[in-house]
Amino acid sequence: MAEAYIVGAVRTPVGKRNGGLSGLNPVDLAAHVLRELVVRTGIDAAAVEDVIMGCVSQIGPQSLDIARQAWLSAGLPESVPGVTIDRQCGSSQQALHFAAQAVLSGTQDLVVAAGVESMSMVPMGSSIMLPLEKGMPLPFGTGWKERYGDQEISQFRGAQLMCEKWGITRRQLEEFALSSHQRAIRAIDEGR
Repeated sequence: MAEAYIVGAVRTPVGKRNGGLSGLNPVDLAAHVLRELVVRTGIDAAAVEDVIMGCVSQIGPQSLDIARQAWLSAGLPESVPGVTIDRQCGSSQQALHFAAQAVLSGTQDLVVAAGVESMSMVPMGSSIMLPLEKGMPLPFGTGWKERYGDQEISQFRGAQLMCEKWGITRRQLEEFALSSHQRAIRAIDEGR
């Protein structure tokens, strides 16, 4: 059976909302990373069989298959296809899973997995709010409403339901998050 390996990893600097990277088009940010990945790994860009990129808010500058747009904007070979996927907050991770599955199945040998999101340029909720402003319906049809009604369906509500089910308080979650960050800092400081 084939094995899958990660042979390189590149990312933009960590930015913050409306910070130094906020004015850069997400296609250009992703193109910079893709170009640098090719340079650092020394791969033959024409040998890449697919570019799989996660992106949640596929609207405006992140629409029209940003994976393909970024690859071409990076000046990389036109022969390489790209696909953009949305698995919400797990989109980039899913891109990596799909890439690994392609290699493990033997259907592809070299796949780029990536992710992109500029929340300064494309704020959270844009893919719902902007179409609503144009009179388009919400992305919940009759079957959805029959099953769930009009209750809030979100990560926040899901987290609340899990906490209620398992008897976990917000304070416990915050304490866990703080200790996780403290352990990460300690590991970095210790060179692990």
